[in-house]
Amino acid sequence: MNTDGTHDPRGGARDSRDTRATPVPRPAGPPGPSYAGPPAGPPAGPPPMPRSAPFGTPPAPEHAPATGPTLRDWLHMPRLSDAPGTWTYGHRPRPAVEPERTPLRQLVSGALISLLVGVLLWSLLWNRYLGSFWLWPLVVFTPDSWWDGSSTSVAPAAAWIYYALVIGILAVVFGRLGRWPELAKRVLGHRADTPPPVVAAPPPGPEDDLAEWPELRAAGLGDSAARLAAEVREGRMNDVDYVRIRRAWHSVRVDPTRLPAFTDAVRTGGAAACVHPSGKRDLPVRAARHDLFVRQVRLGTVQDGERNPYGRRGTGIALEPQLLGTSLLAVGPPGAGKTQALVRPVVESLALQALAGQAAVVAVCATGTPLGPDDAYDVVVKLGDPQSVYDLDLYGGTNDPDEAASVLAEGLVGDLTDTDSRRATTVLAQLLGPFRAAYGRLPAVPELRELLDGVPTAIATLREALEADGHHAMRRELEGRERQAGAPGDPGRALADRIALLDRPAFAGFFDTSGRTRPFSLRALEHPLRVRIDLPERGHAEASRLLARLVLAQFTANAAVRADHSLFACLVLDDATRTLTPETLRGVQRLRSVNAGAVLTLRTLDDVPETLHTALLGAVGCRMAFAGITTWDGKRFAEAWGTEWVETRDVTQRTVFADQPLTRAIHSFRKLVSGKAVTTEGVTVRQVERERWSASDLAHAVPAGHAVLSLRTVDGEHAPPLLVDLRH
Repeated sequence: MNTDGTHDPRGGARDSRDTRATPVPRPAGPPGPSYAGPPAGPPAGPPPMPRSAPFGTPPAPEHAPATGPTLRDWLHMPRLSDAPGTWTYGHRPRPAVEPERTPLRQLVSGALISLLVGVLLWSLLWNRYLGSFWLWPLVVFTPDSWWDGSSTSVAPAAAWIYYALVIGILAVVFGRLGRWPELAKRVLGHRADTPPPVVAAPPPGPEDDLAEWPELRAAGLGDSAARLAAEVREGRMNDVDYVRIRRAWHSVRVDPTRLPAFTDAVRTGGAAACVHPSGKRDLPVRAARHDLFVRQVRLGTVQDGERNPYGRRGTGIALEPQLLGTSLLAVGPPGAGKTQALVRPVVESLALQALAGQAAVVAVCATGTPLGPDDAYDVVVKLGDPQSVYDLDLYGGTNDPDEAASVLAEGLVGDLTDTDSRRATTVLAQLLGPFRAAYGRLPAVPELRELLDGVPTAIATLREALEADGHHAMRRELEGRERQAGAPGDPGRALADRIALLDRPAFAGFFDTSGRTRPFSLRALEHPLRVRIDLPERGHAEASRLLARLVLAQFTANAAVRADHSLFACLVLDDATRTLTPETLRGVQRLRSVNAGAVLTLRTLDDVPETLHTALLGAVGCRMAFAGITTWDGKRFAEAWGTEWVETRDVTQRTVFADQPLTRAIHSFRKLVSGKAVTTEGVTVRQVERERWSASDLAHAVPAGHAVLSLRTVDGEHAPPLLVDLRH
C-alpha cells in the first residue's frame, strides 16, 4: 500500500533482462493526432519491477511482489475534483464555508443544564408528583394477572424494563437538547466535520467496470477486451499499460483504419500492446505519487490553517498538464526544495505520460542534479562530457538559415540590453545563408566564430565557394556583412564573444553539423520522448546559461510549429537564471494555445532583468513562492496575487461610570475582585480590501518545507494562493 493509498499497479517479478532504450526512439508508424503505434516491445508479460517502491517507501527486494491495491481497485477508486489542483484520487469535497462551532464552555453548560432538567423530571415522575399517567402503557399492554399478586417474578422484571425504557427516552430527548454527542466528540478530540476514511467505491457492473474494458466490448471487440481484462486480473498490467492502451483505443476511434493494427497488437502483446518505442513500460524508480488515470502528480497537502480557504484545507495538491499548460514559475532560495519537491516530481510524471504516449518532456539541469537515473530517459545529452552518446543541435533541427539565425541570436545575445536581437538575427542570417548555399549545411561553432570575427581566410574561402557555384545573391549578402563589420552598433562583436564560449576544448566534438555525431533536435517534440540535457555548470557557468537560453528559445519556437498537438510538450528548467528574454517570454505565453508549457525555477527574481519582473509573473499562470524568499521578491508576488475582500471585526471597550451610589459600590467591588474596571464592548463589522499574501508574510510567515502556490488552468479556472505543506 502506498503512503497515500494510491495504486502502484506493477504486478509480477522484475525481468532480469534489461532491454536498453534505443538511442533516439522513433515511433513505428506515421505521427498524427491519434498515433498509438504498433507493438514494438517485448511479448506479453509482467513489466519490470522498479528498483524501489514508488512513493518514497523503502526499496523492496528484487523479485518481491508488488504491494498495494490491485489495478482493478485503483480503477474503482472515486476521483472527484472541486477546484484546480485538487488531488482527485479518493478526494472527498469539503464544505466551502466552515460550519459554526459552538464554544466548548457553552456546550458543557448546555449539557449540564439538560442533564439536571432530565434528572429533575425523572424525580418528579418517580415520586408521583406529576401523577401516574406515565405508567398507563405498562398497565394497558400487560396482563392483569401480573399485578394481582399471584406473580412474584414477572411483574418486577417488566416494571424495571419499563423504567429503563422511560429513562432511555428521557436521555435521548435531553441529550439532543443538550448536544451531548457533539460534546463527546469535542472532548474525545474528534472534529464534527472530519470526513470518513476513503474507501473504494462498490464494484460496478460489468458494463461499467473499467477493468473489463467496456468501450472495447461496446465496439464489438469482445476478444480484445477479454484478453486485456485477463491481463488485469492476473496482475500482468500496470497503470502505464492501462493508460497507454486506452489512449491507443481513442486513436482508433479517431482513425478507424488503425483498428486492424490495434487488434493485432492486443492479441499478440496483451498488456505490452502499443508499447513505447523504447520498449519500456515503467520507470526504474518512482519518487513521487502519481495518478496516471487523470495525469496528476501529488506535490503535498494544503495546510489546515486559517490562511487557506476552508474547502481546501487538508486536501492534496497536484499538478497536471491542464495546469502546466499555463507554465509555472517557482522562486525560492537554495535548499528550499525546488528540485526535490517540484522539479523531479513533475519530470517523473511527464516521463510516465511519455511512456503512455501522452507527453514529451525535456529537462535541463546542471550535471549531477538528482532527476532520476539515465535509464529513466530516452535521450541524455551530457554537454562537455566526452562520454556523452548524444549531441545537441545548435540550430534546433532547422535547415532554414533565417529561422536558425533568429533562434540562435536569441540564445546568444537575447539577454544583452545594449544589443538589438533583430540586428543580431540579420548578422547571423548574412553568414548562415551563404555558408548553407556553399556547403549544403550550417556552420559548426569554430567555423561560425571565424566568420563572426571576420577572419580574412574564412571570408575569402566562403566567397570563392559562392562564386564557383554561382550563388550571386548569397555573395551580395556576404559582402553586405563585410561592409557592416566594425560599424558603430554592429552586434557582430557581441555575437563573436558569446559564440567563443562554446568554442572551448570541453565542447570539442559537440554542436557538430557534418553528421559525425548524433545530435538531439527539439524538432522531435512530436514524439513521446523523455530527454534530459546536463549542463556543465561548474566549469562553464556562462556557457551553461547561454545553452539554457538557447534551448528555451528553440523549445518555444518548435512547440508552436508541431504538426501534432495531441502530445503535451513541456520544458523543465531546473535553474532559469539569465535565460529569460522579452522574446522568450512572449513565446512562453503562446505555449498554452499549442498544448505545451514550461516549468521555470529561480533562486530570486533578481536573476531576471528588473524590466521583465512584471512580464514574467504575467506570462505564467501558476506561481510558487518557497519558504525563505526575500521581501523584495515577496512584494512582486503580492502584487501579482492582488487583493481580496475580507470581513474584519473591530472591538472597542468603554469604561462604565455609574451615577447611583449603589451601582458605584457594586462596580468598585467588581474592580476589587477582578482587577479590571467595568467596561462595555462595541463591535464593528466591516468589509475591507487586503492583500491575499503580503510581502512580509511571504518572507517570514511561510514555514520551512512549505510554499505558497497559485494555480490557473488553460481554460481560465484559477485557485487562490494556497499554503502547501510539501512534506506530506
